[in-house]
Amino acid sequence: MGQPHMKTAIYDERSISILKGLEPVRKRPGMYIGGTGKDGMHHLLWEIVDNSVDEAINGFATTITVTLHGDGRTVSVLDNGRGIPVGLHPEAQRSTLEVILTTLHAGGKFNEGSYSTSGGLHGVGSSVVNALSEHLVATVRRDGYTWQQEYRRGKPRAPLKRKEKARGTGTEITFTPDHEIFGDMTFDAEEIRQRLEVSTFLNRGLRIVFKDESTDERVILQHDGGVSDFVLEVAKRESPRLIFDEPFIVRQDTPRVEIALLWTESTSERVRSFVNGIPTQDGGTHEQGLRDAVTRAVRNYISAHDVSLPRGLKLSAEDIREGLVVICSVFISEPQFQGQTKDKLNNPEARGQVEGAVRLELEQWLTTNTSTAEAVLTRIIMAAKARAASRAASTTVRRKSAVNRRLNLPGKLADCSASDPSVSELFIVEGDSAGGSAKQGRNRKNQAILPLRGKVLNAEQASLKKVLGNKELSDIVNALGCGIGDDLNLSRLRYHKVVLLMDADQDGNHIATLLLTFFYRYMRALIEEGHVFLAQPPLYRIDVGKKTYWATDDRDRDRIIKRHGGRAKPEISRFKGLGEMRPKTLYETTLDPKKRRLLQVTIPDDARLQTEKVISELMGKDASKRYHAINDWMDLVDAVDV
Repeated sequence: MGQPHMKTAIYDERSISILKGLEPVRKRPGMYIGGTGKDGMHHLLWEIVDNSVDEAINGFATTITVTLHGDGRTVSVLDNGRGIPVGLHPEAQRSTLEVILTTLHAGGKFNEGSYSTSGGLHGVGSSVVNALSEHLVATVRRDGYTWQQEYRRGKPRAPLKRKEKARGTGTEITFTPDHEIFGDMTFDAEEIRQRLEVSTFLNRGLRIVFKDESTDERVILQHDGGVSDFVLEVAKRESPRLIFDEPFIVRQDTPRVEIALLWTESTSERVRSFVNGIPTQDGGTHEQGLRDAVTRAVRNYISAHDVSLPRGLKLSAEDIREGLVVICSVFISEPQFQGQTKDKLNNPEARGQVEGAVRLELEQWLTTNTSTAEAVLTRIIMAAKARAASRAASTTVRRKSAVNRRLNLPGKLADCSASDPSVSELFIVEGDSAGGSAKQGRNRKNQAILPLRGKVLNAEQASLKKVLGNKELSDIVNALGCGIGDDLNLSRLRYHKVVLLMDADQDGNHIATLLLTFFYRYMRALIEEGHVFLAQPPLYRIDVGKKTYWATDDRDRDRIIKRHGGRAKPEISRFKGLGEMRPKTLYETTLDPKKRRLLQVTIPDDARLQTEKVISELMGKDASKRYHAINDWMDLVDAVDV
């Protein structure tokens, strides 16, 4: 066998390079700012802004001004803090300003007496910005004078200069990211404004002025409500439907913790977390403590108040936190971040600190605000029911799909000829007799008929296995073709109008209610997207002379007689059911789009919790709740009649 090919490169002592000063940053910028794209370039600005915010957090600054200059690439950050020290550094024998801007891991945040909290203790922020800027100017007001020094790619162009006398203190950093590293990219003014506004939310009373010279825009950002204002803004952006309007707030001084939360009708959980004003995109131990606190507080409240849950229903942590929107802001003296970009907090003690600050306060708040607590629990129960129904339905659908992936339409379905779902209508009809009339009277081109022959189960009371095994409900799912539960996909819906056509009597109303309960629990998107309708067939035929009128109920009958009965004695016929109608009559009164009346089933944004409560009480197993609900509705009906 021949010898393997050997490279001739020499690897000895001369192969080892020592990068001095800020050379490591320019050699591998991604290690310090996460990359050299848009996010990396903006990260330079965040480092400088965070230094100014640190001055504000620790009580030394009240106003920060950020200016985006006309070229779109140069920015200035000015604060009225203490000003970076400019005196001779005892060890480096250079000005302290120069040491900070040219040396990695040099800064006041390593000294406990300088900052109680800060955006990070890496000590590399300002020096990294300097290293990656083709031009940087540092201007300091301190010790009665203005001091200034210019840099090019991290190296001073001249020693620190003492300029004119000045009153007050503060620091201004102006820099232009290096085009050799970032190309010709420009800063995003709107992204800057949003990030600055977050800082004012997290630091009540902090005033930030943002100037965009390219548009002459000047915006003053200040939010005295702090995290309370912040969570309301985020919640309304995520979901306009809030469970309650006044957020739960926790403010603790040692360690400093500020948290605001509320529940919405959104199906997702939204947590925005920050450490010392820095957004932690990947969360960390403080978020874990928050989630622990919310879950335990709700469980403890349920246990302490002996809250009755639907039989067999188990509340998971996911159910409890569904729809939750939280702002979690903590301040830690020595934060341990994962990476220089500070996306995740690793401090193990933060989990217990946040959990301890929130859990008891939230539990007490729920106890004090009983109506809010009831709304929250209703929301949580609704999430648990929906998740359980979707989980079981999806399992059944997947199991059946694995056996037969062909569309399996029910044999009793009289389908329409149209292939366009947007013009196709499915009428779910009560009984074979009514189904026969509807099949004969329909427009075969776009109207399909599915008669129900057996009993429709109450989806709120029956077990999931029974609901999913019910022949009538299974036929409806197969006819619609869009799946069920987590597998529901409205793009596969075969009919964009699903019409419940029942007799205009109590039995018909009961069947319609059972079907609506099933749709609400297992196929709610059909209702939310406006695909479900209630037909309004006539209960009475009223002949007055040569004129014929149709009445849907007793009130409608009396109104017609009062208006038209004076002409001649009215002849009134009452239909016992849809099966008594001739096909032509059924079409003219109930199926014809030009003459029919359909009620679209909707869930108003401000009545979602009430809808959940009504269905749970009216259709659930607890007879006492149903009794009280019916009595309440009877009182309402009596009041309306009077």
